Amino acid sequence: MEVYLDNSATTCVDEEVAKLMYNIMTVDYGNPSSMHNKGFEAEKYLRNARDTFASILKVSEKEIYFTSGGTESDNTAIIGAAMANKRRGNHIITTAIEHPAVHETTDFLSKNGFEITYLPVNEYGCVEPDELKKALKPETILVTIMYVNNEIGSVMPIKEIGEAIKEYNKDIIFHVDAVQAFGKYKIYPYKEKIDLMSISSHKIHGPKGVGVLFVKDKTRINPIVFGGGQQKGMRSGTENVPGIAGMALAAGKLYDRFDEDVRKMYELKEYFVRQIMTLDDVVINGYPDERSAPHVVSVSFEGITKSEVLLHALEEKGIYVSSGSACASNKPAISDTLTAIGVKRELLTSTIRFSFSVYTTVSEIDYTINELQALLPVLRKYRPK
Repeated sequence: MEVYLDNSATTCVDEEVAKLMYNIMTVDYGNPSSMHNKGFEAEKYLRNARDTFASILKVSEKEIYFTSGGTESDNTAIIGAAMANKRRGNHIITTAIEHPAVHETTDFLSKNGFEITYLPVNEYGCVEPDELKKALKPETILVTIMYVNNEIGSVMPIKEIGEAIKEYNKDIIFHVDAVQAFGKYKIYPYKEKIDLMSISSHKIHGPKGVGVLFVKDKTRINPIVFGGGQQKGMRSGTENVPGIAGMALAAGKLYDRFDEDVRKMYELKEYFVRQIMTLDDVVINGYPDERSAPHVVSVSFEGITKSEVLLHALEEKGIYVSSGSACASNKPAISDTLTAIGVKRELLTSTIRFSFSVYTTVSEIDYTINELQALLPVLRKYRPK
């Protein structure tokens, strides 16, 4: 039996999406900048994709830009906004638990003359709006905060944070990394005071290597990719038409059945948490209920010295999970998120992330729990004395 519980890392591509992409790659393969029918056909896919995302987010199609994924969207938003506004100030606010695509980018800016404030989070992984208010100052030009944490599923009070920022200074730019939130929440940037927002395709049953950056009209931001001037010069380079069209189809399908799918994931999560808590010596990190995202559960296992040992033991049983952010897996280190929420030192290296999708089944969860029940006592025998 194969059980895939690593959907926060990536999701399987929807079958309809794959078929559409294949058709574009083999039939409608024109360059959207070409001035002939093949080019016009390709351009239609881009227009339709912009309309899809604009409709979902309740924004204008001219505020939608396509990128190579969440990382490029985050980099463009943060570096582009910082460079465009550096004459007004050099202070940027973020959190202690951001994805590497944000954390590494703010670290780069800190080495290039910008002052970075890293907000703490509470024991559930949430930023307190009052902490944000205390950090704001006249030199602040940008705030960048994730919507949903990719490791423990904590959900930030984005609307309250956005309102606090704009009440202090309407010119401060608010960027939100919504990579783990899009498809699980109805997000309306204008309502939540968001100026820039990042989305990734491969988290929503679309293809890898494609994403969206929402740029609110009149937001001061510089491009960081230069070339042929595509996408109004904001992001040069021939557009990935199959990927963009596939991503839009995946997004449209998700939001067409949004309530049903989210309810199903929460039911799966609730069932999983209930079952895993019947095992000995397990700890849930963050909120275990609907106060966190519907698709992520972080579990620490007492007596397991290395999460990778348990990960590979589960893999041998056909169960695929993660020991943290897949994007940081090539740099083994203690999780900033788990450290920030105060996880006990001995549990920092014994934590597994289980993440679900609408394709996850109860029988898959039962199989996983049964295998854990058998594996844990064996692996705990080898704990250091």
